[in-house]
Amino acid sequence: MEQDPVSAPEAASGARGVAQPVAAPLTRAANFLVATLNPGLENRAAVRSFCGDLAALLRAVEFRDLEGGLSCVVGFGAAAWDRLFGPPRPAELHPFREIRAGARHAVSTPGDLLFHIRAKRMDLCFEVATQIMGRIGDAVTPVDEVQGFRYFDERDLLGFVDGTENPRGEAAVEAVLIGEEDAAFDRGSYVIVQKYLHDLNGWNALPTEAQERIIGRTKLSDIELDDSVKPTSAHNALTTIVKDGKEIKILRDNMPFGRPGYGEFGTYFIGYSRSPRTIEQMLENMFVGQPPGNYDRILDFSRAVTGSLFFVPSATFLDSVTEDEPADEALSAAPAAAQPAPSGRSQHDGSLGIGSLKGDTSHE
Repeated sequence: MEQDPVSAPEAASGARGVAQPVAAPLTRAANFLVATLNPGLENRAAVRSFCGDLAALLRAVEFRDLEGGLSCVVGFGAAAWDRLFGPPRPAELHPFREIRAGARHAVSTPGDLLFHIRAKRMDLCFEVATQIMGRIGDAVTPVDEVQGFRYFDERDLLGFVDGTENPRGEAAVEAVLIGEEDAAFDRGSYVIVQKYLHDLNGWNALPTEAQERIIGRTKLSDIELDDSVKPTSAHNALTTIVKDGKEIKILRDNMPFGRPGYGEFGTYFIGYSRSPRTIEQMLENMFVGQPPGNYDRILDFSRAVTGSLFFVPSATFLDSVTEDEPADEALSAAPAAAQPAPSGRSQHDGSLGIGSLKGDTSHE
């Protein structure tokens, strides 16, 4: 019998869910599509119905190129979760909170659904995005779409290799998938996205040695600078999170994007983690500084223009969703409001009081 995702999550039976492909191998192309859910029962029903059909849609497109490395991850924002599924909500799912620190600003922008589509070829990503919008286009409103590409030897547009310190294999699974800490959402994950625009003229005017001190790595060989010469404000120093003597990893799959004719050059940050607190701490270190004022100098040349937090439920959860509305209609229809918090302070509930999640322009 098909389980109801609200009243009987797969974890309740003791069975382990099957994760969405959050730890899929890096690819040459990606499409990042963020949308908001339109009001109305019929729109919620359309999106709920689509949840169970996504796997079949992917199989249909994937079969046209079995070696294309196609995958798609779908995540839901806090307000959308309440409207679509009702209680319970994943334990650490909350609206993306902004960070303000001097001239640095990690903005919080609307986002109810995220589709992270990856493949070796952009046409596969394009086809999946087209099919998705063909199914739910009337139920949602797109608010951002970015087509990303791999740039030479895994570099971003700042010229540095991006993603060197990503965990691999079982370490990646451990870093991104929820376990017993929130058993009702076992095999789920949190994902934070931010779109950064770069001042390449200003950045390229810097000597290579100055760029390397900002990043914390050599530009040509991608070797980490020795601590004796690396500033404490270096990007890779501020985004290294250590708890109880152990480094806490996240999984980045950042992509360059741009429109040279418009002078637009950027990095789309996307970070998966089993707890959003890890990335939130990275963002606090970057925007506010560790200690305050010792901020990430990348932000003198890069600015965040979007920011959203989503929960990625297991594939098992998605397969069990039906078109029927969740039981608690009153709660599911009420959008979650962002909770204001003082900039630069941490809240007692374990989430940052300063808001958003800043994806490092992932040079780690």
